[in-house]
Amino acid sequence: MDALSTKILRALARDGSLTQAAIAEEVGLSLSACQRRIKALEATGAIRGYRTLIDPALLDEGLTVFVAVDLARHARAQIQAFQADVAALPMVKEVHRVAGAHDYLLRVAVKDIAAYEAFYADRLTAVGGIARITSFVAMSTLEDRP
Repeated sequence: MDALSTKILRALARDGSLTQAAIAEEVGLSLSACQRRIKALEATGAIRGYRTLIDPALLDEGLTVFVAVDLARHARAQIQAFQADVAALPMVKEVHRVAGAHDYLLRVAVKDIAAYEAFYADRLTAVGGIARITSFVAMSTLEDRP
């Protein structure tokens, strides 16, 4: 990864809707050279895809809750089962296995606190192998960088 490729990635991270011509101009490359680099970055997996950022409230996902999960057991089979079960829950937007006081940190997006209560009671507590769940309701988002 050289400096030009890094500049291309930063430009796309800032604004994924930039045209290749705009990126080429920004990083100081010809259009064809920029196109080749972008194709190479896609082929190597440095660029994993393109996304549109949408206001979550418009999708009835205006409340963000971070959920710390502690597993009852840490055998590979229990870890794999937990990961598969949580990945199947559409309200769970991110799953991070973390070091420290908890085993996992989930980012959950729901309409409101009543929807989170239903998710918690009906879906999350039904996932096997969980010893403890701690919820942190986000009051506001100060930064949301891609």
